[in-house]
Amino acid sequence: MSTFRIKLSLFLNYFVFAILLNSVGTVILQVQNNFDVSKSSASVLEAFKDMSIAFTSFLIASYVNKIGYKRTMLIALALVAVMCLSIPSLPTFYMTKMLFAAAGIGFALIKVSVFATIGLVTKSKSEHLSFMNFLESFFMVGVLSGYFLFASMVDNSDPKSVTWFNTYYILGGLAAAAFVLLLTTKLDESSIKEAEKNKSATNDFTEMLQLVVLPLVLVFIFSAFFYVLIEQSIMSWLPTFNKDVLNISTSLSIQLASILSAFIGLGRLLAGIILRKVDWIYVLLGCLLCAGVVVLITMPMAANIAPGVKETLADVPVVAFAFPLIGLFLAPIYPAINSVILSNLPSHRHGAMSGLIVVFSALGGSTGSIITGNLSQAYGGETAFYLSLIPIAILIVLLIVFKRLQPKGGALVDIKTAGGH
Repeated sequence: MSTFRIKLSLFLNYFVFAILLNSVGTVILQVQNNFDVSKSSASVLEAFKDMSIAFTSFLIASYVNKIGYKRTMLIALALVAVMCLSIPSLPTFYMTKMLFAAAGIGFALIKVSVFATIGLVTKSKSEHLSFMNFLESFFMVGVLSGYFLFASMVDNSDPKSVTWFNTYYILGGLAAAAFVLLLTTKLDESSIKEAEKNKSATNDFTEMLQLVVLPLVLVFIFSAFFYVLIEQSIMSWLPTFNKDVLNISTSLSIQLASILSAFIGLGRLLAGIILRKVDWIYVLLGCLLCAGVVVLITMPMAANIAPGVKETLADVPVVAFAFPLIGLFLAPIYPAINSVILSNLPSHRHGAMSGLIVVFSALGGSTGSIITGNLSQAYGGETAFYLSLIPIAILIVLLIVFKRLQPKGGALVDIKTAGGH
């Protein structure tokens, strides 16, 4: 197995889906312009994406070991490549829903497989934790690239223009390139196949469900849910917040939203270094407290924005640059808790655990986006973002409990001792 090529393939797979999935914030803004849909109606795009992720993960994750990690990733890449290359010819609100449904299905397959594959290409818990952060930071590089890619296709002079859909031709090409790279790369899955040899697919599915009865896993699931709820509610609605609350032009609103992704990417890159030396709980709690401070400082600033559309960076209010700083502090949380839970399970359980991670992350993302969309429509964007302080406080409590439940010896009780077969 070529470890370098496999790691490169994982990075490229994540890069493609980072752009595709996180275009939802841009698309939410654009469909309001193109198809005259309300904020609450536009928010369902997040649900099409996340519910597809959750549904697919719940049904398929336990079968990934039998299908094979490489084969599963190839199926996902082929699906999104076809969909991306088709949608520019069918630019409708209905097709954007179908696009994100397909993207959700593909990402569920990719993420479960990628998370499980990390266990095959890393040799220690510290390497696992570090690689997870670097991979997630590269995901944010994809998100950042996507904002500029889509912004370059937006026509500010014609709100009804659908030329921005051509961006998906580029994404289709990237998915095809990722498919070819993975297809031509060897991945040794023999250790997983050996562990699965005498197990049925029904047993795999049952074991995934039985993981939930472990207290550490249960607290982790709630932690992942609330983290993604916070991140996606901000990320999906930041372009709309920039346009409607801060009075910034459409293309510039999209570009400025990329600052959040840049900070998240930087935060995960730094965390990959810091977490090698500092206990993860101290890092994450400090980050959440700082995130709360950012909200408290910046939202009052957003309430006093001068009228008139801001067309250039010189006209943009300071809050548009300051609020995305929250991404720097939210950044380390998700990959760190994922690594902690996975590194405390034997490698043949990683597929099932990854399925649970993806399911509850998707539920959190969809819930956060829909709540924020409806709050924005009813009370304004600054109030909606203010209320992110509530899940931040809940997450602080959950992480403290999560740390206390972590096994001292670093090995989670096997599923069989928790009432399994």
